[in-house]
Amino acid sequence: MTQQPFTTERLLPINAARSLLVGLLFFSLASGCSVKKMAVNKLGNALAAGGSTFASDDDPELVRAAVPFSLKLMESLLAESPKHKGLLFATASGFTQFAYAFVQQDADETEEKDLAAATELRTRARKLYLRARDYGLRGLEVRHRAFAKTLREKPKAAVRVAKAADVPVLCWTAVSWAAAISDSKDNPDLIAEVPMVEALIDRALELDESYDHGAIHSFLITYEMSRQGAEGRPEERARNHFDRAVELCGGQLAGPFVALAEAVDVQKQDVNEFKSLLNRALAINPGAKPEWRLVNLVMQRRARWLLSRTDELFLTPEKQ
Repeated sequence: MTQQPFTTERLLPINAARSLLVGLLFFSLASGCSVKKMAVNKLGNALAAGGSTFASDDDPELVRAAVPFSLKLMESLLAESPKHKGLLFATASGFTQFAYAFVQQDADETEEKDLAAATELRTRARKLYLRARDYGLRGLEVRHRAFAKTLREKPKAAVRVAKAADVPVLCWTAVSWAAAISDSKDNPDLIAEVPMVEALIDRALELDESYDHGAIHSFLITYEMSRQGAEGRPEERARNHFDRAVELCGGQLAGPFVALAEAVDVQKQDVNEFKSLLNRALAINPGAKPEWRLVNLVMQRRARWLLSRTDELFLTPEKQ
């Protein structure tokens, strides 16, 4: 299973410092559990509501340095308010995106120079993905009692209880879980959990296929190439998802182009389309849609890295 792409414009949510200071002030003044919980939930709501501060940033390295604090802050709040739906979703999606953009990509780029370091980075990425998955499952448990247990016993039946409002958590739980599996080819127990991933993402697609400007379709471009037992040709399914993902984002997200090039063209050894798709990803102006700036910069970094490896990935030269 190949690595899942970074597919959405929504990055880690954190509000202005004033909200944080107000929350901390409440902590220091709280004399009773109810007041403290109210403060935790107030700050949790602010963090979970999100914003465009990180998503519109043009400096990925600055975001890389800032994100761990926001993640640990959300974990601290969840320790006090463990059933906060918004925080559980934000933490699940946040850990997934951080692991992909700033750990997984580093591992891929490091592998040729230092295999041991790359292996260590992949181990870290897998742990972060699994942490994200666990927060996602907790979020689904809050909404549907005993969901995780039923999911492991009867995946397809378990997800039938999910509704449209559950799609964000379904999606990010599936993405993080699939990413962990893709980094765990030596772990048969984790690989055996693929049916749970498929049940989650298929139900999300059924409930809201347009979620997050085509994020589910963009994920499935890659996933369909390794899905077992599905009808039709994997490439055809992947291309159908690509077409829909591009339509839903108006061609302004680099993710679908990178996903199709990496998942389909490398396997099919189509170097011409590979280069064309990656150049289309690089041609996107990150500033055209500020709310997607950071995700496009992250995916354009991957596009450049893939292009730099063309001679290693393809056995046949480019057709003129």
